[in-house]
Amino acid sequence: MVEHHDHAPVATFVCDARLATGVALRLGDEAAHHARVKRLAVGDSVRATDGAGLLATGEIVELTRGSLEIAVHTTERIPRPAPIHLRAPVADRERMLWLAEKATELGVASWQAVRFRRSMSVSPRGEGDAFAAKVAARMRAALEQSGGAWLPALLPETSIDALTIGEHQAGIMLDVSGASIGDVVRRANDSEPVVLVGPEGGIEPAERAMLAASNWVPARLAPATLRFETAGIAAIAVLRASSL
Repeated sequence: MVEHHDHAPVATFVCDARLATGVALRLGDEAAHHARVKRLAVGDSVRATDGAGLLATGEIVELTRGSLEIAVHTTERIPRPAPIHLRAPVADRERMLWLAEKATELGVASWQAVRFRRSMSVSPRGEGDAFAAKVAARMRAALEQSGGAWLPALLPETSIDALTIGEHQAGIMLDVSGASIGDVVRRANDSEPVVLVGPEGGIEPAERAMLAASNWVPARLAPATLRFETAGIAAIAVLRASSL
């Protein structure tokens, strides 16, 4: 068999198996399907990650319809990107999944779905354990596509009333009436930003007052009102660019 250790990896797989140099990593039918879709073959260089910063590089040594085996040659620990946390509204399912995908590509540290009062009028909306599993699957696929090494932490769904900010975090409530997000971030100093995106139709005045009383600072991205998934991605991109 001809070895191709010097070839650039052509795909990344997220897995729960132990990653270590010299290990023969056997993955199941989902990974095998992914490999076939990407037209991979025995000898191709690939990567695998546990989603918690460990990245392994190796090559495919066996590919069947039901399994994929990778010979791991090297492993390395990838530093976690500067933490950016996202609190997304319970809203339209497909648009929430799209936001989860793009947030993963941009390296958010955590995701939490938040029920606003206006969330209850949305149908079909993304909520419950089954939907959380879909979010997790979409995030894994996004990590594989982007070649990253860190999956966001999935926090339990919560209500607006129970939403909290950590001791070393800065709550940023996206609101067209707020100050520029750049100014808000600069005033937050070294605190980890937690971006809260409101639902379609906006955050109700009573909710906004409650959040302000809990130290969530309003911040705007544009002079117009953005759809929640646009606002979420734009805010994360601004914060990620400022952290590089």
